[in-house]
Amino acid sequence: MGLGTVAVTGAAGKIGSVVREALRREAERLVLLDRVPLRPEAENEDVRTVDLRDAAAVEAALAGADRVLHLGGVADEAPLPELLEANVLGTHHVLEAARRTGIERVVLAGSNRVTGFYPTAHVTGPHDPVRPDGLYGVSKAAVEALGRLYADKFGLSVICLRIGSFEQVPTEPRHLATWLSPRDAVGYIRAALTAPPSTRFATVYAVSANSRRFWELPDPAVLAYVPVDDARLHAAEIRGADLPTDPAAPQAGPYALPEFTLKHLRT
Repeated sequence: MGLGTVAVTGAAGKIGSVVREALRREAERLVLLDRVPLRPEAENEDVRTVDLRDAAAVEAALAGADRVLHLGGVADEAPLPELLEANVLGTHHVLEAARRTGIERVVLAGSNRVTGFYPTAHVTGPHDPVRPDGLYGVSKAAVEALGRLYADKFGLSVICLRIGSFEQVPTEPRHLATWLSPRDAVGYIRAALTAPPSTRFATVYAVSANSRRFWELPDPAVLAYVPVDDARLHAAEIRGADLPTDPAAPQAGPYALPEFTLKHLRT
């Protein structure tokens, strides 16, 4: 399936920069949106400086796109008002623009942090109830709920990717379970963008084929991508990689600690 015109929000970010390079070779046209000014790097790139909080600007930028990859937003713990504005309201504007302009597919960047309080001994899948590890996780749970609403109520085709620890290489013991390599990130995103239109809604974990992972890989009938990289191959360079894992510890690791969120709350 050809990609046609693909719009990418958050195109200047870590994942957006990697995906941009990959998709420009496959998309007929690539529309790149970010609050940070970008420069086109290929003839088929169209760059737009857009604040996702501006609904009219989002709709104008997405007009004519066949598919949208929504990566924009606050990517870590922050005060809840900031997360609601950037992540939840921004996602609503993207989905509403898709509804109004007839876009075929929206891929939402979710996060593994929506289930961070499950213990490492539990293999977590998309059908488990959410257990967010912080305010960021709460905002991403709301993003998924918006995607489900627009799929059920308005017939959009929406796929949510619960993205793992996206790094060039794993650098800490938790990454042995949670790492998402750039190669696998592109693979998941490509598969989500090109999944059959009959896929009305799906949530999957985007994680590499790590031997220690505690998240389910996607059912091929839902998302046709099988990851190839394994963080175990980098274990020798990770301090503490040989230490045993506490099966009762939360999958979120330090993100589950109270102080990680307390500093963003009013005291």
